[in-house]
Amino acid sequence: MSHAPIRFDDGAAYERAMGVWSRDVGIHFLDWLAPTLGLSWVDVGCGNGAFTELLIERTAPAEVQGVDPSEGQIAFARTRAGTAKAHFGIGDAMALPFDADRFDAAAMALVIFFVPDPAKGLAEMVRVTRPGGLISAYAWDILGGGFPYAPIQDAMREAGLTPALPPSVEASLLPALEALWRGAGLEEVETTTLPAQRSYPDFDTFWNNTTGGGAIMASLQTLPPEVLERIRSGTRAGLKIDAGGGVHCVARANAVRGRVPLPRP
Repeated sequence: MSHAPIRFDDGAAYERAMGVWSRDVGIHFLDWLAPTLGLSWVDVGCGNGAFTELLIERTAPAEVQGVDPSEGQIAFARTRAGTAKAHFGIGDAMALPFDADRFDAAAMALVIFFVPDPAKGLAEMVRVTRPGGLISAYAWDILGGGFPYAPIQDAMREAGLTPALPPSVEASLLPALEALWRGAGLEEVETTTLPAQRSYPDFDTFWNNTTGGGAIMASLQTLPPEVLERIRSGTRAGLKIDAGGGVHCVARANAVRGRVPLPRP
């Protein structure tokens, strides 16, 4: 399987395309985790701060450090009204800029399939989290059809195109996540599937929000008009549209959690 590079450098465009989705699935994720209040967290691959804001809103953390390689995303994260308590910085998931045992909890929200070496990224989360601490992640079930914009990807395939996929997309599969967590020596490993949904007032709003930035826009912007229209029509046909023209979409993410082992007596 061939994967084209995917980058997110425009925090505002990402918010239009994925912000509501990120919040919805993030709420389900935190409900499932049910973490203790007042923990210190590291949000690895924090992007534009959507999940960071949820952490602060719902878990009253003692500290949140957000790390992401994109300056544009970090800049947007700092503008969020609910992230004033967080500290953001540029960083690599596979080389986190923190001391060992620094945090009570580490999370990757919609990120692990973008990490070139997911096992190395997980090892870094384990390194910076104290014994007994919580390590968790969730990712769109892209290969299982759970990506929010799967209808566009399907229409692209019908037009003979190959949609851009994250470089480590296989890591988003539920068995792969469990294997990664167990392979890292984590304990109390559990997995689940998280639902997400979003509605748009009409197809044009769906299309414009979706194609406003990121990999989908990069894939579509150079196409001949007739091919783009074919994809647009195919996408419309694959969506659930009500009698009033409203578009209703559902998605699905796979999630995993585990704990850093305590020292053996």
